[in-house]
Amino acid sequence: MPATLHEEISDLLSDRQEDRFSCGKEARKKAMDFLARREYGQQELVKKLAEKGFNRSVAEQAVVRLSEEGLQSDQRFAESFVQSRVNQGKGPVRIRLDLGQRGIADSAIEIALGEAEANWYELARDIRFKKFGQARPADFKEKARQMRFLQYRGFEPDHIQAAVDWGDD
Repeated sequence: MPATLHEEISDLLSDRQEDRFSCGKEARKKAMDFLARREYGQQELVKKLAEKGFNRSVAEQAVVRLSEEGLQSDQRFAESFVQSRVNQGKGPVRIRLDLGQRGIADSAIEIALGEAEANWYELARDIRFKKFGQARPADFKEKARQMRFLQYRGFEPDHIQAAVDWGDD
């Protein structure tokens, strides 16, 4: 008899677990838990909920409702993402790419980059100085190495050229 009771309990628990992951309220609650820690883009939040076991359609509906209510915003996410990447010394090319991979619309990306008010030339110069010092590259090979580094960080060609040419005279 105890084996039967155990089976009944595990059956009830598994049904309850399945219902939890197909419940819009639970998906909303979990999404709000995520949003309480930091901003997320819509696609990123749906993916995170799906990874936690929620049905994808339930997760999408919950996130769309949160967006309609203003609790989730791709624009807000893009703005905070841009600011954090600028603080890390990343350039606009890299930031655009990273946001695009997270499903953020190009228009939202451009608005966020414009509002960041970052001086990309100064940032590229500061990153180069921090990594390589203030002296100009001694030869072409060193200049190319520094340029590749700044390109990897996501700076545009004119930012890179200005940063590499900037140095002690």
